Amino acid sequence: MQGSATAWGPKREFSGFAQQAKEDKVLSQIKDAVRGEAAESAGTAVSGKANILTSESLVGVILTSLNDIKAEEVVKIDLRGKSQIADWMVIASGGSSRRVTAISEHLVDRLKQNHGRLSRIEGKDAGDWVLIDLGDAIVHVFRPEVREFYQLEKLWLAPGQAAASGT
Repeated sequence: MQGSATAWGPKREFSGFAQQAKEDKVLSQIKDAVRGEAAESAGTAVSGKANILTSESLVGVILTSLNDIKAEEVVKIDLRGKSQIADWMVIASGGSSRRVTAISEHLVDRLKQNHGRLSRIEGKDAGDWVLIDLGDAIVHVFRPEVREFYQLEKLWLAPGQAAASGT
């Protein structure tokens, strides 16, 4: 029946080889799409390169990025052994709500573009206190008045322990 006509035009049959090649192509496209989604959800670059940022190198990238955009009063706190939520906490200030939002967006964009690192961000719309969850590190960016009110450094540091300056 090869080549016989139907109501919609000539009927075509694929040889076994052509059909197999078509199926292989579709399956490989599906596999590539699944790999890309898995890489995004795991925080790796879609190009297939694994994200090899350790928690120490991640906090280094965070501090560099905050320094580049001129965040104020940057402090890093080592949470290892104190909490399971993250290994590091970084606290920074921006002089206004607009500045807090800009600092937060800069950090999130840099980590995503340069390291394929995805993050969760809360509070960006208000701009008083933005929390960025990067998995191994949590970043808080405050307006100075809000930072003084909550005093997170005092909550997470032992009495008499000085906060490690991030700059």
